[in-house]
Amino acid sequence: MTSSTFRRDWLTKPIFSWARKVMPEMSDTEREALEAGDVWWDADLFTGTPDWQKLLAYPQARLSAEEEAFLNGPVDELCAMLDDWTITWDLRDLPPQVWDFVKRHKFFGMIIPKEYGGLGFSPYAHSEVVRKISTRSVAAAVTVMVPNSLGPGELLMRFGTAEQRERWLPRLADGREIPCFGLTSPQAGSDAASMVDRGVVCKGVFEGREVLGLRLNWHKRYITLGPVATLLGLAFKAYDPDHLLGPTEELGITVALIPTGLPGVEIGHRHLPSMQVFQNGPNWGRDVFVPLDFIIGGQERIGEGWKMLMTALAAGRGISLPSLSAAAAAYCARTSGAYARIREQFNVAIGKFEGIEEPLARIAGTAYLLDGARRLTCAALNEGHHPAVISGIMKLHATERMRIAIDDAMDIHGGKAVIDGPQNYLSNLYRAVPVGITVEGANILTRNLIVFGQGAIRAHPYLLNEMTALADDNAARGLDAFDKALWGHVGHAVANTFRALGRSWTGGAFAPAPDAGPATPFYRQLSRHAAAFALCADMALLTLGGALKRKEMLSARFGDILSELYLLSAALKRWEDEGRQEADFAALEWCMASGLKTIETRFAEILANLPNRFVAFALRLIVQPFGARAVGPSDGVVHRLAQLILEPSAARERLTPNISHIDDDRGVARLEKAFALVTANDDIVKKMRSARIRDPGEALRNGIITAAEAERLAAARDAVARVVEVDDFAPEVLSSMSARLHDRRDMNFNTRAAS
Repeated sequence: MTSSTFRRDWLTKPIFSWARKVMPEMSDTEREALEAGDVWWDADLFTGTPDWQKLLAYPQARLSAEEEAFLNGPVDELCAMLDDWTITWDLRDLPPQVWDFVKRHKFFGMIIPKEYGGLGFSPYAHSEVVRKISTRSVAAAVTVMVPNSLGPGELLMRFGTAEQRERWLPRLADGREIPCFGLTSPQAGSDAASMVDRGVVCKGVFEGREVLGLRLNWHKRYITLGPVATLLGLAFKAYDPDHLLGPTEELGITVALIPTGLPGVEIGHRHLPSMQVFQNGPNWGRDVFVPLDFIIGGQERIGEGWKMLMTALAAGRGISLPSLSAAAAAYCARTSGAYARIREQFNVAIGKFEGIEEPLARIAGTAYLLDGARRLTCAALNEGHHPAVISGIMKLHATERMRIAIDDAMDIHGGKAVIDGPQNYLSNLYRAVPVGITVEGANILTRNLIVFGQGAIRAHPYLLNEMTALADDNAARGLDAFDKALWGHVGHAVANTFRALGRSWTGGAFAPAPDAGPATPFYRQLSRHAAAFALCADMALLTLGGALKRKEMLSARFGDILSELYLLSAALKRWEDEGRQEADFAALEWCMASGLKTIETRFAEILANLPNRFVAFALRLIVQPFGARAVGPSDGVVHRLAQLILEPSAARERLTPNISHIDDDRGVARLEKAFALVTANDDIVKKMRSARIRDPGEALRNGIITAAEAERLAAARDAVARVVEVDDFAPEVLSSMSARLHDRRDMNFNTRAAS
């Protein structure tokens, strides 16, 4: 008997038998969610010793010449057509010419390959397009992003039959068909297993002939583009009570393509999500009959709908909302920095007050972090990965941090951002925040259940192999696989114990790091915390087992650490990819200090709440012997970062790239003009201050400044006054706006003319 055989039969086998009995059952939806997508840099973080050279070697996400031309051509043209005030408060929709433009230029077909008439753009190009449009209009951005994210196009490309792709993709690409996707219903939001929408296998007549098909009944709501859609991707539970397909009666969640013009399809009135006017609404199906070949992928894909959806979502969640969120943070950084520079109180620009510097730095740091993470995630998607856990991290943290950035921007602008009107460039973005927080999986659910719950199984180097072995119907084969995985896991845990111990007690001073100049210590801290995370995660899984799934607050804290490790990795990658720009280092310092504080705080919370107190005590001695000591960014870092967006510079442009600036003499255009005039007058203002004179007229009379300089100061003063002013409305105008909304409330917005 070999040593490995002895180990398997005498050590592993009892553990294997016990674990098979106590391992909690996994639902089909949980299993399919776990199998969807793949892992990427998150798997490296779970090892406890990430390979930083591998991270830095990943190719940057870049645009092709064709994609760059599209961004600087049709995208800029589209942005020039968008007046957010008119769209939101007058039309309650995109103008007809905008609908025509986005279809004619194939904005709905960005991800569809060229052989099917689409643009065939990369995920990064898709992200850049959404990002730029988002800085002009949320409604337009959502309208463009949805067909290119989770929807019929993505599902057809990945799972559709050749015939389905040939039929539908060209029509989706050129806008002849407007797609939407129906997943959420009143009874089932995050819990798809509660779905009551049904499709019953039966025979029926379709287009004059009897075929085997599905009799569908459904009720969906919150469906973006639903009111104008001509093609509905529908998720439902399939049943075969007459066993027309085989012995199984409950076939599982299935996805089919439903033309909305079929008999029995009913399109409801519009929803109005937080006063955002992108098309959104409910729909119903009442005894709608379709052939089986309407199932995406054909009959053989019946029952595979949830896995298909999760696989598609693994890509879509990493692009659309993170792009909008990164755009919002950069937009807030640019506008808040400019406003804080030109707006004075007590004869001092408000950006010079430390109380304003703190939120300014938070906005700027958030913009730097989110765009770095967006680019890194797009780089993975460009390489063909579909990282499900990372996509969840991105959707959750991008939208949550967008909320903080917009709140800070509102605070800095004060009354300017509160009074609605065409001159207010923040309020509609502020109202849009809850939509991003809620859709594509509510953030509470994602944080508490998905990021660590899914990550611990998918990204862990051994756990999924152990679970697969335990579930194997062939006990002998399962035992062999479990033996290999188990002892690999044991070795992994022992190695991480010593790594975590050494790195924590030395403060990470000798932890692995690449030669990254002044950023090298940051890599060491992430290496230190990655080892601690891997060890603590293993101990939590060992002591709690399946019960960890119910310890949602613990799971959320582990998820926060994993998320910070990923986001901070992305910030370091960005700084390296951009050539280690010295001027940007304050942004990197702020990100790292803020993230490391969160990581240490979450470790302290985990150790304070881990049920097994002996294990918690031992872990504290190993991973946090001196407690949580990180205190966040220093005042000096906050000051330097705030200054980055208060003055014109290349660093400010890097921090706020590709924001659409349209010279329409409103809102942001006025702000940009005033900012340019005020900052160009710095030398003049300094001369007056040296002479202790505030009034330009007095300075001119005393020869301190020239007549031309006085004119420049007057022009800047007038420009600032135009920025600071807010809109007011005659009572009859407000009454008219209210009446238009009331008149439309009872209308069915199934406006086929728009599609």
